[in-house]
Amino acid sequence: MEDRDIIMINSKELKKFHIVKMYLEKKIKQKEAADLLSLSTRQVRRIASRIESEGSRAVVHRLKGKPSNRSRPQALKEKVLSLYRSKYHDFGPTLAREKLFQIDGIRIGRETLRNWLTSSGLARKKRKPRPHRMYRERKNNFGQMVQIDGSDHNWFEDRGPGCIFMGYIDDATNMVYGRFYTHEGTIPAMDSFSRYAVRYGLPVSIYIDRHTTYRSTARPTIEEELSGSSSQSQFQRAMNELGVEIIYANSPQAKGRIERLFGTLQDRLVKELRLAEIDNIKDANEFLKEYLPIHNKRFSLPASGSADMHRKPPHDIGSMLCIKEKRTLRNDNTISYNSSYYQILDDIYFKKVDVEKHLDGNIYIKYNGKSLKYSKIEKIFKKEKAEIKGKIRVPFKPKPYHPWRGKMRGRGVLATRI
Repeated sequence: MEDRDIIMINSKELKKFHIVKMYLEKKIKQKEAADLLSLSTRQVRRIASRIESEGSRAVVHRLKGKPSNRSRPQALKEKVLSLYRSKYHDFGPTLAREKLFQIDGIRIGRETLRNWLTSSGLARKKRKPRPHRMYRERKNNFGQMVQIDGSDHNWFEDRGPGCIFMGYIDDATNMVYGRFYTHEGTIPAMDSFSRYAVRYGLPVSIYIDRHTTYRSTARPTIEEELSGSSSQSQFQRAMNELGVEIIYANSPQAKGRIERLFGTLQDRLVKELRLAEIDNIKDANEFLKEYLPIHNKRFSLPASGSADMHRKPPHDIGSMLCIKEKRTLRNDNTISYNSSYYQILDDIYFKKVDVEKHLDGNIYIKYNGKSLKYSKIEKIFKKEKAEIKGKIRVPFKPKPYHPWRGKMRGRGVLATRI
């Protein structure tokens, strides 16, 4: 029977067979069949001729169910899957395709590799759908706004200690800068910003979260309340001195570009560090000097504007990106700082000085911006109580009516001396 010739037929092919069958049965004209199928009348005649001789199989493509003439050899597929299991087991199809070509010399399409991994049960799960959020337009020019954040991740996996990646991404171009540090704090934030400023310049504004490094949660002091100012963290104070505006994000999704960057680096950079056998921060920072230019060349975008909004950093940027604290002078012109004592050598007539600890570890003591000469006191000798020899201390025993005794024993009234 004719129905036995139909092995696999989809709805589109079934529609074609039905319309051409109606044409063969003289129910519709050839031109109507051609319009319904969006074909020429010549194609309709060819299909009708094949249906008369082959039946319903005529509307099924001749290559359906057969391997493609452009398919890759089975031996190549097995070799690629074997390399993926041994070396690239946690790589995504895009990155695995790049490394197969760079390291193993195998050129293969990304979707071909994805299909092989899916059919072999090696493909990773798809990402969960993201909640809908409002889109924010990019800034127009390079350096107009830079998003900054730290990523705490197992960058060296089990080969080395844990560390933080301080990342910078330009909002207009996706240009990336970053360095590894032991922790996310004031010194790493200042050091990374100083290096960024030397490399690109000072941006107009920075977009950061509400981490205590970037925003002080302390109550203002009496002096700050009297002056009408609020308490600031060391990083806030440095940005104000440099004239860089700080914009705080209310949620991680608000600074989505830096968060997506971390997602990319936690996938790609971790594997690059593994292939390079890097297990410490020093070597990782040297590796970034070669890796980030390649990353930026591939993933950065041209800005809609042509201006570079970065400003040249001041020559004394080191005196701004540092830890600044005030100290009160003692009567002997000494101050205490970080459990150490310092002797001021200049003749001074004021009570408070500014202590600056720079990123290189040097300490400067200043007053009104002028550096003062000082020397560190290696040891402070404290006065020890003299031991009383030859005397035995007798504890004082108050009288029964002494006020210290309070209430008399057995009575609820205060004792009174008569």
